[in-house]
Amino acid sequence: MQEETNKKMKVKKGWLAVQVEEEDGCGNSHKFVIPISYLYHPLFKGLLDKAYEVYGYHTDGPLKLPCSVDDFLHLRWRIEKEPPSHQHHHHNHHHRLPHALYFHSC
Repeated sequence: MQEETNKKMKVKKGWLAVQVEEEDGCGNSHKFVIPISYLYHPLFKGLLDKAYEVYGYHTDGPLKLPCSVDDFLHLRWRIEKEPPSHQHHHHNHHHRLPHALYFHSC
């Protein structure tokens, strides 16, 4: 789970590059590499649904996520702190998005 600053990003098998916009509105973005397993986590699926609403399915480069860097890091922390036995649990009442996680479109 590392932040990348290079324009050309080589991603290892089993990992996915994502791009998160800065909140400053200046178009600055940060790229992260996350495990593919995040795509199956209910919290991350909510973010993917919002990404589809904001950006659609067709984007060039890394997957764009419509949240701030701080919110992305908080979401990643929540996913990582769960015990492995609960990471693929699909009951939504255990995986609601925090009220502090706001989505935006730039």
